[in-house]
Amino acid sequence: MFRTLKIKKIPLFIASITLSLSVVVNGQEIDKSEITVEEKRVHKAIATIPDVAQRLSNRVEKFTSLVNKATNYTVLTQLIIRHGAGVFKDAKASFNQLNDYDDRPLYWARLQMSKALRSSKAFGELFPNQQQKLLWNLELLSRGQADVKFDKKTDKKILLTGFDPFFLDRHIDQSNPSGVVALSLDDVVVSINGQTAEIEVLIIPVRFADFDQGMIEELLTPYVQNKSVDMILTVSMGRENFDLERYPALRRSAEAPDNLNILTGASKQNPIIPKLKDKFLSGPEFVEFSLPILAMKKGGGKYSINDNREVSTLTGGTFNAKSLADIVKQTSVSGSGGSYLSNEVSYRSILLRDKFNLMLPVGHIHTPRIQAFDQQALMDIVNQTKNIITQGVAGL
Repeated sequence: MFRTLKIKKIPLFIASITLSLSVVVNGQEIDKSEITVEEKRVHKAIATIPDVAQRLSNRVEKFTSLVNKATNYTVLTQLIIRHGAGVFKDAKASFNQLNDYDDRPLYWARLQMSKALRSSKAFGELFPNQQQKLLWNLELLSRGQADVKFDKKTDKKILLTGFDPFFLDRHIDQSNPSGVVALSLDDVVVSINGQTAEIEVLIIPVRFADFDQGMIEELLTPYVQNKSVDMILTVSMGRENFDLERYPALRRSAEAPDNLNILTGASKQNPIIPKLKDKFLSGPEFVEFSLPILAMKKGGGKYSINDNREVSTLTGGTFNAKSLADIVKQTSVSGSGGSYLSNEVSYRSILLRDKFNLMLPVGHIHTPRIQAFDQQALMDIVNQTKNIITQGVAGL
């Protein structure tokens, strides 16, 4: 859909230019100036879990007030730089102070901020590419991009990613153990056998559009390309126990929606290749993790730890792959990590390893799943994840 820019407040030489105010994701049009499905859930979250959804209200209210007073793109940019990074720091401070293992306040605060930005007068008067850049930077900064600072002078550096809560139409109070793991372990130093490692973290959205637009590559490429970390761990909520996912797959086949209720149109019979900006993601049908698996399996705790090799292909069905060579030429349906975004973040991070730093240990940890919010289970998951990572340091 195209809209013609109004002449008001726009120089005459561009008055005749027509620009799209929307982007298309999986054939569905998304207007950047409209409140999203995720942002519309904020009202229900505040009504259902007010203490959680409004925990970072000081930051949200200040940001909302300032963006409503803003008059131009430059001011909005400055506000996003300050408060995008600020809300991530607030979330960490609150998380550590309350020690309640709750990742949800950051998620709901971010949505309230993006909703406020979208609703502001100054934002509505911007060009679509300016709107997109502001929203993109708010996402990156509020997910910890500017907070990754390896300053503990440890022997090793570990970058870890977690995910937002998802399937919120089922449980509006849903937490994600991977987000809890990330907030719990950010800035933590682990040690084993005289070897120390600092952990820094990022939080990833559960949205196909952000993956297609290159968010994973933008967040991770500097650390892989510059060889400035010693291990990258992507983490998400999975099954009954811990699974270390050996063979991520190229294609999407999950029929589940993302947090915007977007469906890819993919299925087990029709697995599709995701995008990287304006092109299809280019890579082999399967890749293999490079984690110190034998060491990591020693990470003790309540749950078992599996070296998961199960994959699905169009011609071979579902089976345990013995080696990468056995599957790399088959058409992937799902990887060891499934066929949703947890598989995809792992695939994309390993693809970066293959491009820039073949020796870098990279791989995915699926944590045990929870329903809604379960503090004791989250504590158990965090403690064992820390043990798994600590043991992994011994194998670096």
